[in-house]
Amino acid sequence: MIAFSLRLNPRRDMPQALMYETHMHTPLCKHAAGEPEEYAAVALERGLRGIIVTCHNPMPDGFSANVRMEPEQFETYVAMVQRARSAYAGRLDVRLGLECDFFPGFESWLEKQVASETFNYLLGSVHPQIKEYKAAFWKGDAIGFFQQYYEHLALAAESGFFDCLSHPDIVKNVAPSKWDVQALKPDILRALDRIAKTGCAMELNTSGVNKDLPEMNPGVAILMETKARQIPVVIGADAHVPRRVGDGFATALGLLRDVGYVNVSLFLDRKRREIPISDALASLK
Repeated sequence: MIAFSLRLNPRRDMPQALMYETHMHTPLCKHAAGEPEEYAAVALERGLRGIIVTCHNPMPDGFSANVRMEPEQFETYVAMVQRARSAYAGRLDVRLGLECDFFPGFESWLEKQVASETFNYLLGSVHPQIKEYKAAFWKGDAIGFFQQYYEHLALAAESGFFDCLSHPDIVKNVAPSKWDVQALKPDILRALDRIAKTGCAMELNTSGVNKDLPEMNPGVAILMETKARQIPVVIGADAHVPRRVGDGFATALGLLRDVGYVNVSLFLDRKRREIPISDALASLK
């Protein structure tokens, strides 16, 4: 996958704002608060260049309907993002994205959905905490459940639907006392090898610090293996309230730098861009 650099030398034409909030929600998902315009206002305050709204995708037949928009609300969602885009034109770049659940058996639904609009960014997510996933794959064995998650994460990348995989170790919060990254290393590395071959990026999700195992998703051990495979990384705060827009970005950029990354990635118009970490850090307020 070709990446386009957003690097600009520190001249007069260098925009102070470079980073985007790449993972944020709307009230349509039933567990977020605040309109896109409110998220945009915080992004401006924090020195971001834009936001990409990525609310949870609608799914058919009532699938996890308590945490996502209904299919008939999708047009409302698109209009909501366009309204914010118009309201902030010339001040902040507001883009349409979508966070899509990858769940075996729904591939044909996803294929139609991702082709239904001109998205700027598509996040692929495996949500092991939802009741449908647990009902299908939890057999009382936490280790087996973790292993199944990584198989599905690799399949999500191989589907070709997504630009990036979100919070790629969120499964650890289902059974935090059983999580052992070293014991799971063979399964994780097999998944990362498969993901690397697809060119799909992975997310460094800053909301992990607020979960049962308080570290970003993924943790440093996995992030180091991601770097070893040259898998691009996108930072997102997974904001469900406006105040979390851009939250933890400086820390996340520092983590990327510490494990050897030089650039952080983002997607606009489904094309990957790279920003030098040094420039990204300097741009934040």
